[in-house]
Amino acid sequence: MTAPRSIEIKPISRIEGHGKVTLHLDEKGSLSRAHFNVTQLRGFEKFCEGRVFWEMPIITARICGICPVSHHLASAKAGDAILGVEIPPTARMLRQLMHMAQYVQSHALHFFYLASPDLLFGMDADPASRNVIGLIGANPELAKKAVWLRSFGQGIIETLGTKKVHPNFAIPGGVNAALSVKDKEEILGKVDEALAICQLGINIIKDFQDKNRELMASFANFPSAYLGTVTPQGNLEIYDGKLRLLDAKGFVLEDQVPGQDYLSVIEEKAEDWSYMKFPYYKKMGYPGGIFRVGPLARLNVADAISTPLANKEFQEYQKLGNGGMVEGSMYFHYARLIEALYAAEMIKELLQKDEICSTEIRVSSSKYNEEGIGVLEAPRGTLFHHYWVDSSGAIRKVNIIVATQNNNLAMNRAVYLVARDYVKSDRITEGALNRVEVAIRCYDPCLSCATHALGQMPLSIQLISSSGKVLDEIHR
Repeated sequence: MTAPRSIEIKPISRIEGHGKVTLHLDEKGSLSRAHFNVTQLRGFEKFCEGRVFWEMPIITARICGICPVSHHLASAKAGDAILGVEIPPTARMLRQLMHMAQYVQSHALHFFYLASPDLLFGMDADPASRNVIGLIGANPELAKKAVWLRSFGQGIIETLGTKKVHPNFAIPGGVNAALSVKDKEEILGKVDEALAICQLGINIIKDFQDKNRELMASFANFPSAYLGTVTPQGNLEIYDGKLRLLDAKGFVLEDQVPGQDYLSVIEEKAEDWSYMKFPYYKKMGYPGGIFRVGPLARLNVADAISTPLANKEFQEYQKLGNGGMVEGSMYFHYARLIEALYAAEMIKELLQKDEICSTEIRVSSSKYNEEGIGVLEAPRGTLFHHYWVDSSGAIRKVNIIVATQNNNLAMNRAVYLVARDYVKSDRITEGALNRVEVAIRCYDPCLSCATHALGQMPLSIQLISSSGKVLDEIHR
């Protein structure tokens, strides 16, 4: 019998940010524990203190270069609450337009750039080609379409906010610029191509699913609760919905909870082996209150989707749950592409409304509430911005809970299940360890959002004996 050993995978590749996985083996060489370690220190909440809340939509957008729009808009919504105002209808539509564009570009980035190499080439393929460069070489036309789709979303963000990344657009009380008729027509002229590429992506994941039904259903499959936002009718609503939480069997735990009451639903716990906190459903405690957010969760809690093409796919998707929840982590990819299709349809719907070019785009107030909360569905899941201010509008305290944090317990569970099935103590294979990474990539984690990264780490995986001898080692 040997002493316990551990395997480390660091950093995880093809995700946004840096982290590692530590697999703890018992005396028999079997997996006993698995930790998704986030090794970066979070700082945004603290250094925002003392800034005026008007600056927060610009400051917090710098949390991440992948999903700055999500922070930008959630922050502006928190600012609206501090002002105590209802923004003009056109301002809301324009914010929604930018939000939908963010969904298109972010979901395109994740599926085509980060996830599809595992699906198209196989999880055991040579890592030198199992990436976006390999995709370009193997299928240049698909790669061009993927780049075009992401560019389409980024182009809308740039049109509205002057930059593709870290836009300057939403402000407390509305937005700072109107949409011209010319820009509206230019975007409309591209929407149909975006819709076609989204449907192409759906066909790819459905083809993979048809050929790998057992893998899709079993890979990192586990019961959990699901959190997302919906309309009063229960439809998918990613900009301004109310919180709904369902348990693993589909029973409603919470419904139509206003975003400002989020602390009645979730709490956070810190562990000494990760800088990223662990949110949980407070009425079920830690860690039993595990829940998931993001595309899989949003489609599990929704009753329908308001746009026709996405709703048709949603009805097909629901069949995967056999009348219950869709649980397998690989189904995140299918759900993500349905959402991209929905977002593209919403872009078209919004731009077909004449009032979207109105110049009534902001309101103001001379009175400040002591706190404001902004909640929306970022591409990766439910995002909370909570600010406390003094009488001058200066920030006293900030609490930001991002989607990746909300999925922290779930990602750790997924890592354990996949490592238990594929990683053996007598040999470390690149394909087995890639499957652990695949489990994490299903959740599209953004560690820059969750911890606000600084620095890089090389990839090193080691199996070390109790005496300190390196038994096996892999470098990527």
